[in-house]
Amino acid sequence: MMRIKELKLYTRHPGTQRWFYSNVLELEVLRRTGREVSFAIGESILTLVTSESAHPYHFAINIPSSKEEKALEWLKERVEILDDEGREIQPFDSWNARAMYFYDADKNIVEFISRRNLKYPAGRTFDPGRMFEISEIGVPVNNIEKVFNALSNELGIGIFDGDFRQFCAIGGETGLFICINKRKKTWFPVGDKAYTVDFTAIVEVGGDEFLVSFEKGNIRVEQAEIAVH
Repeated sequence: MMRIKELKLYTRHPGTQRWFYSNVLELEVLRRTGREVSFAIGESILTLVTSESAHPYHFAINIPSSKEEKALEWLKERVEILDDEGREIQPFDSWNARAMYFYDADKNIVEFISRRNLKYPAGRTFDPGRMFEISEIGVPVNNIEKVFNALSNELGIGIFDGDFRQFCAIGGETGLFICINKRKKTWFPVGDKAYTVDFTAIVEVGGDEFLVSFEKGNIRVEQAEIAVH
């Protein structure tokens, strides 16, 4: 079982992003330096780094399986939901999951996903404490198989769903690399272009932590130091 402990993304709009995550999503600011700001998302950390060359990402956050409607109500008070032909909560029956999507201030596609196979505590209402962890990061590439081989060889993780043609989810329900062929597929549900975007992640597999770096379409995995930064 893989978990994403920390995810570092890049942003062109650090001020508006900081305001969005701290005021709109009401996340705790863990640390802030000249170019970086980090937020607590359950058991994960989201770090945003200023960069003029940043492009939009897609990532997902696990929420309770019994609170999709409450989560949707909470989100609609704060953001516009990205629907699919009018449907705001998307069913993924083969994953035993449901999801909803919205933009952050950088037009990153953020996903709340409830996975019924995970027995997270639900609570009576939805609040920021019901965001349990970052569970997905999108990885648009030209060669899915090459990325899979690197991740599988170093982390020992396999294919959760898909294949090497245009979509391949690698890992498990608490941590997935969503690899897509960027020449064949766009981001659901709005069809946004999938850019090859740099990111860094600390992931935990079998009690060990690894640093996963994706830069200019190439992925590298190594034993992690104490933190991404």
